[in-house]
Amino acid sequence: MTTLPLSYLADAAPALTHSSSQGRLLLAALLGIGVIVLLITKLKLHPFLALTLGSMVLAAVAGAPFDKLTTSFATGFGSTVASVGLLIGLGAMLGKLLADSGGANVIADTVLARSGGRKLPWAMALIAAVLGLPLFFEVGVVLLIPIVLLVARRGNIPVLRVGIPALAGLSVLHGLVPPHPGPLVAVDALHADLGITLALGLLVAVPTLIVAGPLFARLAERWVGPLNAPESTLPTETERPEHTPSFGAVLGTILLPVVLMLAKALVDVVVDSPKDGVQRAFDFIGSPLVALLLAVLVGMFTLGRGAGFTKARISTTVEKSLAPIAGIVFIVGAGGGFKQTLVDVGVGNAVSSWADKLHISALLLGWLIAVLIRLATGSATVATITAAGIVSPLAAGMSSPHAALLVLAVGSGSLFFSHVNDAGFWLVKEYFGMNVGQTLKSWSVMETVISVTAIAIILPLGLVL
Repeated sequence: MTTLPLSYLADAAPALTHSSSQGRLLLAALLGIGVIVLLITKLKLHPFLALTLGSMVLAAVAGAPFDKLTTSFATGFGSTVASVGLLIGLGAMLGKLLADSGGANVIADTVLARSGGRKLPWAMALIAAVLGLPLFFEVGVVLLIPIVLLVARRGNIPVLRVGIPALAGLSVLHGLVPPHPGPLVAVDALHADLGITLALGLLVAVPTLIVAGPLFARLAERWVGPLNAPESTLPTETERPEHTPSFGAVLGTILLPVVLMLAKALVDVVVDSPKDGVQRAFDFIGSPLVALLLAVLVGMFTLGRGAGFTKARISTTVEKSLAPIAGIVFIVGAGGGFKQTLVDVGVGNAVSSWADKLHISALLLGWLIAVLIRLATGSATVATITAAGIVSPLAAGMSSPHAALLVLAVGSGSLFFSHVNDAGFWLVKEYFGMNVGQTLKSWSVMETVISVTAIAIILPLGLVL
């Protein structure tokens, strides 16, 4: 094992450099994760507090001095919030502008007006994928499910036939594509290139969405049987802003940060000269912070002014977008602290050595670890953060495409089989008026199909790239 990064751990390094010490480090990791799982699932403690306490247990069992138990955690928390927290905040602003301006309805109405019958499930998958780019999963569900229920009622078709594609679109984007919190944290932890991760994420997301969305929807419909949405969740069709932005303005605003980040990745590949003026310009405007900042500023005009908002209303909308994500930022930050603790005590190196001995693919290992943590905690974000921290040493010598694929492998594992310990499970259950069994047969299996399909695509890509 290598010398541990922090000075207080480096002093204890001789005790942690032999094979017997690897067992102690793995035990420390298991106990730390076990504490987090227990606190979240049994004691219903907030994930931020659970991750904080789990990090302290991990450091203590690994042999860190008592007065230094929180040093790594604080370092990781600060660096993660500084890098990822800013992007989450900007993403929330863009999502709030999209929601309040009626932009989501504009996208939905335009796509649905040009589709019908057998095309409807595919149209719902497309709508969800587009809206899923800037919106957090829970926000996307709240915005999109009422549209799904209205479409099902208007077309007199089974709810799951259009509901599953919509949920799949949101979930696939949530787990695989930045700027969602999980992929962003994994990109940061594994030092992957965001543009390449975004490009490969979209490449994996499209076939995954097709399989888990429109194709699986028909099977889920048969398993669950006829399903009518409860009247309590059906929205009235008059709930629209007085003015709405144009379809082109909404779509252009949503895709702007994606285009800028992909353009940066493309220019980096084509030019590959750090001193070139064009590459330096694209490196600036295509950086995640600047790309999202530009999208928010553009959205204030295209979405805010397009909906007839005053300057004061736009300012209020942006301000209100930040309060709901405070919990997400703290969870992500605490996950970064836990990740840094894993790295500094040497758990990542121990796992890397163990994986080498057993000849396990780094991509498969990242997926399996994320699956186990997802099943235990119910949180895709916690699963992504923790798994990324554990396998981060494996990414040290990887090429940019392989590091990006490791991000996607961890993200796909974090979506595996959502069940009763996941808030998303209950959100979907209540909106569709299903019982627990029906939700397991539809939503839970759909999440598993997404996870398995994605890793089935990622592993061959790892051999080719």
